[in-house]
Amino acid sequence: MLNVFCLRSLLILLYLIPATLPAQNIQWQEIYPGVWKGVAGKPDDYDLLKAAEITPSSTLQKLSKEPFPLDKAEIRVEQNNGKTYLRLPLVKNEQLFGFGLNFQTVHQRGRTMQLHADHYGKTDNGRTHAPVPFYVSSLGYGIFVNSAKYIDVYAGSNVRKDSKNPPEVMDRNTDKNWSAHPYSDAVEMLIPAQGIEIYVFAGPKPINAVQRFNLLSGGGCLPPRWGLGFTQRVHRLYTSEQVKQEAKAFEEKGFPLDFIGLEPGWQSKSYPCTFEWDKSRFPDPAGFVKEMDAMGVKINLWTNPYVSPDAAIYKPMLPFTGSHTVWNGIVPDLSMPQARKILFDQFEKEHVKIGVSGYKIDEVDGFDSYLWPDVATFPSGRSSEQIRQTYGLLVQKHSFEMFRRNNVRTYGLVRASNAGGASFPYVIYNDNYSHEDFITALINSGYAGVLWTPEVRASKTAEEWLRRFQTVCFSPMAMINAWSSSTQPWTFPEVAPQIKAVAELRMRMMPYWYSEFAKYHYDGTPPFRGMSLEEGFSGNVSKEKTATDLEANPYEEAVVKEVKDQYMAGEFLLVAPLFTGQTSRTVILPKGKWFDFYTGKLVGDGEIITISPGLDQIPVFVKNGAIIPMMRALLHAPKAGQKVDLEIRHYGDQNGSYKLYDDDGETFAYEKGIFSWRDIQVEKQADGKFKGNISNAEIDKPSTVGNVTWRFMTQ
Repeated sequence: MLNVFCLRSLLILLYLIPATLPAQNIQWQEIYPGVWKGVAGKPDDYDLLKAAEITPSSTLQKLSKEPFPLDKAEIRVEQNNGKTYLRLPLVKNEQLFGFGLNFQTVHQRGRTMQLHADHYGKTDNGRTHAPVPFYVSSLGYGIFVNSAKYIDVYAGSNVRKDSKNPPEVMDRNTDKNWSAHPYSDAVEMLIPAQGIEIYVFAGPKPINAVQRFNLLSGGGCLPPRWGLGFTQRVHRLYTSEQVKQEAKAFEEKGFPLDFIGLEPGWQSKSYPCTFEWDKSRFPDPAGFVKEMDAMGVKINLWTNPYVSPDAAIYKPMLPFTGSHTVWNGIVPDLSMPQARKILFDQFEKEHVKIGVSGYKIDEVDGFDSYLWPDVATFPSGRSSEQIRQTYGLLVQKHSFEMFRRNNVRTYGLVRASNAGGASFPYVIYNDNYSHEDFITALINSGYAGVLWTPEVRASKTAEEWLRRFQTVCFSPMAMINAWSSSTQPWTFPEVAPQIKAVAELRMRMMPYWYSEFAKYHYDGTPPFRGMSLEEGFSGNVSKEKTATDLEANPYEEAVVKEVKDQYMAGEFLLVAPLFTGQTSRTVILPKGKWFDFYTGKLVGDGEIITISPGLDQIPVFVKNGAIIPMMRALLHAPKAGQKVDLEIRHYGDQNGSYKLYDDDGETFAYEKGIFSWRDIQVEKQADGKFKGNISNAEIDKPSTVGNVTWRFMTQ
């Protein structure tokens, strides 16, 4: 009887224990200057950073010491029914950016979402190709939750009854300022785990927080030089001879081309895949790749990772696959070294060893209707959602390591990524084809530690074709994806000269693009980013603004609003694309003088301008004192050790400086210190004219600079 009584008492006691446990203590540790790691409860043993297996950049140790940017007492963690609840403070007029690769919105405050790897579904609800659990505040700090689970986010969208800063209670019947979305003073997240690992990044500016986040992920990727040239993806059923003819057509017409992408037809079977060459279309793969390389054109292969029953690796892979199939193909558990070895040994033997330069890795993001379901199991014991959240990281990481073993750099495409993937040389793409959304995604990629391409596929008119082409040439990967359309740069003859001109401009700017990607790698600065990360853009500053203030200053009103149709390209360039049907647009210039890229003419200083640029050129503006190193337009990127003559442009009326990066452009020798930075200086002389100087190449370091000429655009 006593035992029964004790058991009843215990059950009653358990029943009375609240589901929500008291706030958990967060154990904080400053792991690098301005970077803190906090742990509460028992985090999962598999997370985003473990999946990526990256080594943080050594640059982190060299950064400035900064104070913790928030009140630690205001960061709350609680356990709730086996889940972890996280609450972080917000102040009035603080704006949030990030939470992954969004396509519709740049401002994230007030939004709710579930960060969930998936195809993009037309709304920014958190289901996207890169659901990165990182955000940056306009106040200059960043937050990253290191979890490989689906995370529910309430980014200042809900109000607690114990809020220290509650919104004013209003009567909808009588108050015209009533809102269905009252002011909220917190970011809240729900993570389905017994604990969390959270990282806080100091600024002092938003760009500094983003840099620290990227450096924690190993620093940004450094593509080979040829990756920053031009690429054409050919029709899915092209043969080796048709691919050769395509490359010859580019050369004959004088259009740049650095790599060609083969779509599913290169494989003997796809959806699911064999990863083996179709010998009817490619009878001599090694000879074909070698011949293309002799033409100066690399080969990139499309694939997805789902293994066909007809693949040679099917049987050895079977024990290391999930419980469900995708298109009747088995799904390798790439969190297991056995599965990775089988798959990438096949890739290395059949592709990389014969000179294939990289991959387009498709279908690793979603749709629930064909991807493995959340009830799937995997032999590693990882949950289905953990594999889904990290699958893009896993295919990038281990394909990249395969190229590293062979000491050749790669640059490719992927459909999914996540936090920790910044150092992997892959660019995200998708099936959406809204030009406007493409620009918003390009902006948001800079907050997420990923790269995104606004690829060109097809167009209804010559105007649309040119507008899309102009944008893609000012992005991480200049690409036509003609897998179904068979389009080529000259498809619309009436704009072929303008298309050729912007493709040549892409090549002429390669010294600039390459140096900006080097800054991404070594300093963590995203090469393409939103205006809120630009110094002098007033939207950076959080301050009280009344309706009267904004009406009195249209510029302040403009920068407080969401800006998603212009972006920064590298240190000095502001790109303001036009879309089909537009003949004019407004551009918001940050503080300081700005100049037209093409003419050097002054266009404004911290103001809103209206431009009507015509069809021929994409509007690009350059900040005062900017230095843009350029070269002549080549059909292919310079090879290792190839000398190129530079034209160094200077804009504006003040002195300028720039660091020009150099290495062999093809191997991983830069990881051993075999690279150089050349200092470029432009100074005004006593006679009022400018004079430029470039430092000498370091002894025993790469030096590909030939003759140098100077062009002072505003003199």
